[in-house]
Amino acid sequence: MRLANLDGRAALITTDGRALDVHKASDGRFGPELRAVYDNWSPFVGWAQQAPLDEAVPYDAAGLRAPSPEPRQILAIGLNYGKHAKESGFDSPTGLPPVFPKFLSSLSGPVTEVTLPNGGNTDWEVELVAVIGRTARQVSEADAWDYVAGLTVGQDISERVIQLSGPAPQFGLGKSYPGFAPTGPWLVTPDELPDRNDLHLTCSLDEEVVQDGRTADLLVPVARLIAELSKVVTLYPGDLLFTGTPDGVGLGRKPQRFIQPGEVLVSSIEGIGELRQTFVTADGKDQA
Repeated sequence: MRLANLDGRAALITTDGRALDVHKASDGRFGPELRAVYDNWSPFVGWAQQAPLDEAVPYDAAGLRAPSPEPRQILAIGLNYGKHAKESGFDSPTGLPPVFPKFLSSLSGPVTEVTLPNGGNTDWEVELVAVIGRTARQVSEADAWDYVAGLTVGQDISERVIQLSGPAPQFGLGKSYPGFAPTGPWLVTPDELPDRNDLHLTCSLDEEVVQDGRTADLLVPVARLIAELSKVVTLYPGDLLFTGTPDGVGLGRKPQRFIQPGEVLVSSIEGIGELRQTFVTADGKDQA
């Protein structure tokens, strides 16, 4: 199942590129907002399995928004790929990697224009994002996938100057400028994927591939992340979990490379889709 946010309304996306409005097709039982769908995830899945997809119609992809637009929490994981930890100057974590928030005001949809902060070094981090479907507290690793509504593509865009400044790193702030958490293009349920634990993810900047990895290389995979986090934090339906990024970020390059005005960032994960971000200066110009 592919669940999308079309102009604020829940929609099922068919394999041939059509959309079914959930609220209308369910006679008002589910939706129209995505939050209402996640809060009733189990019954919604039961209905969706029998949804009248033959009633789906063509749609304008420009209407796609963040597939979970109102999460109570956005949790992000750092240094969760060994090569990325090394390029960042750290040893690979032996337990749970660093956890930090991305604040809600940074959340956006799959195709956006992002303003580069003045005086900053803005970097890219393609990530698999898990969307929570059931309230999770003290969940076992064996059961953790049962609490996942689905997966989507995310970009943990990062401004490195503020992130690494001060007596201690400001991870949450450096990663939470407006538009710094694009997600989409939709949610895909794990049963639709070739292997939920091994997905190919890539990122390109102005058509140059800068990241190329597989989620099988996560130091702490999705199920264990949910199990460990739920020992401390209650995870709620619709919450987003950014699971970490593979190597290839600008900070780790020699010489370092950061996003420039006018550049286009494309992030993709097999079986899910892609994001596309165009970067401009604070005055709206796409050239330095």
